[in-house]
Order: sequence, then C-alpha cells, then structure tokens
Amino acid sequence: MKNTTEGETKYMADNSKITRVLSIYNKLSEGKILNKHEEANIFGVDERTIQRDIDDIREYLDFDSGNSNSGATDRIMYDRTIKGYYLEKAYNSKLSNSEILAICKILLDSRAFTKKEMDKVIGNIVECCALKDEEDIVRKLIANEQCHYIEPQHKSDFLETLWTAGQAIKEQKYIKITYTRSKDKKEVERELKPAAIMFSEFYFYLAAFIEDEKTKENFEVPGDIYPTIYRIDRIKKVKVLNKTFKILHKDRFEEGEFRKRIQFMYGGRLQRIKFRYYGYSVEAVLDRLPTAKILSEKDGVYTISAEVFGKGIEGWIRGQGENVEVIDGI
Repeated sequence: MKNTTEGETKYMADNSKITRVLSIYNKLSEGKILNKHEEANIFGVDERTIQRDIDDIREYLDFDSGNSNSGATDRIMYDRTIKGYYLEKAYNSKLSNSEILAICKILLDSRAFTKKEMDKVIGNIVECCALKDEEDIVRKLIANEQCHYIEPQHKSDFLETLWTAGQAIKEQKYIKITYTRSKDKKEVERELKPAAIMFSEFYFYLAAFIEDEKTKENFEVPGDIYPTIYRIDRIKKVKVLNKTFKILHKDRFEEGEFRKRIQFMYGGRLQRIKFRYYGYSVEAVLDRLPTAKILSEKDGVYTISAEVFGKGIEGWIRGQGENVEVIDGI
C-alpha cells in the first residue's frame, strides 16, 4: 500500500480548504445564514478553522473592493440574535420575496400576455430574483392565480414586436407597420415615427406620429400635433426602416405628461372638463385621472377639473352614474 507523502497530504489539505471556503462563500452569496458550529460539523473541522475561512473571505472582499472602480464592497456581518453570519451586499441585485410577489400579482392581474408568455415571464422573474431555497414559497403563493389565469381575447404573442418598436424609438428610426384597425378590421400600412410605448388596462400601445399628409386628411382633429395610438397586439408586421429622425433632448416627446392625459387610449383633441363628484371615494377619481384637481368641496361634494385627450372620458363618466355631474367640457 502506497504511503501518502508530505506533499500529497499538503495538496489534499489545500484542496479541502478551497472546497470549504468556496462552499461557505456560495452559501453567503445565496443569502443564507452561516452558523460556525454547523459548518464545522459538515467539514469535520473545529470552529476556529471555519472562523479563519470567514476571515479569509473578508480579506478577499476588502482586496476586491480596493481594485474596483466603485469602491463599494460586500461585507460579512454577524447577527447575535440568530448567532450566524450573513453577506451584506453593496448593491442588492435581487428583489425581496415581497417585491417578487407584488410584481407577479400585478402581472397576473394585468392580463397583458397570453398564458404561454405570462408563464414564461413569471417563471423567469422568480428563477432570476428569488433566493434558491425560497423559490417554492413564492411559486406556491401565486400558483392558484397562475393556474386560473385568463389570457386576453386577441391571443397574440407580441413581445418581439414590442421590443422592435422600443429599439426603433431608442435609435430614432422610422418603422413601417401592417395594422388591423378596430373599427372595420381592415389591414392598413403606416409609416410612422415612433415616440413611446405605454400600457393601459390589458393592452400595450405604441404612440407614433404620422407624417403622410394624405393619411392625415382623415384625422378627427385637423393639424393634430399629438401622436396616434396603436394597440401593439394589432400590429401584424413591423419593419424598422433605414431612415432616421432627429429629436433634441429639449424637444423630446414627454410621454409621462401625455400619459397623464390619455387614460383611456383614445386619440383626439386635448380638452378640459369640469364636473361634480358625489361619490364616497374621491381618491379613486384622482388616481384614475392623474391631471384631476379639486377646485372646491362642500358637504362632501367635490368640484373637479381635469385635462384629457379624446372621447374616452365619456365612457368613464357614464359608468359613474349619478356620482358624476358634468359642468363643462363635454
């Protein structure tokens, strides 16, 4: 039987230490709490050895931060209440479980995607963001809602179209689309200058400018300076053209301000409306109409004004019944 040489013993000891240190570091990186006594039992060493391993990792992290441009470093911290070590990250790249749960719930409630796309998106979020030993908890909390998810009626996979349009906006390039109109289901071609992507009540929309004068003749508002709205799931084809436009930063399209005034995704003129609200939750009105301002309040009745685009507001007002009385604007 071959005797183990001094060099071989040192080699095995060195590799044992490497395995131990990497294991400890991986556990800390995954957000786990490290207990010295437990680790010592796992590797058959004493707690002082584990402490030296932790100190070695601390030394490495300090060295790594000194060579980093940011100067920020992860730190190994000790919590006396749980009697264990944990890694405090300089930049927390993961979402908390509560954040993941909230995002998944919002996505499911949006009903924005087909069942196949929704399962894929949620699966990727949980897999990439949740801590490995807590993935199952997050999945179980959304499992029932995910199982009974009802996809939108259009049943269209449009994420690639969404991305293509987004890239065209970033690169300031014109696009040509084939679009199915809602009013007559007719397919039309449009050359557009894309401006923004928005989401509202089940659907993604593309806001884009039409420069073709013949097409603009049919506009409801002659000389409309605002973009036309297209539902992205109705875009059957999209092609980015080798034709660019230039918009200076000071002249960029303010999609945030536009979004406040187009809550119902109907194009048309910008109008100011004034109405009285008799309902119980004025907060719901203010949330629904971000431009809304309370002008006065008397005996629980609010007088409110708001700026909105198009005729979509009319449907909302009818839905409020006796709670809303229009004073001016419609």
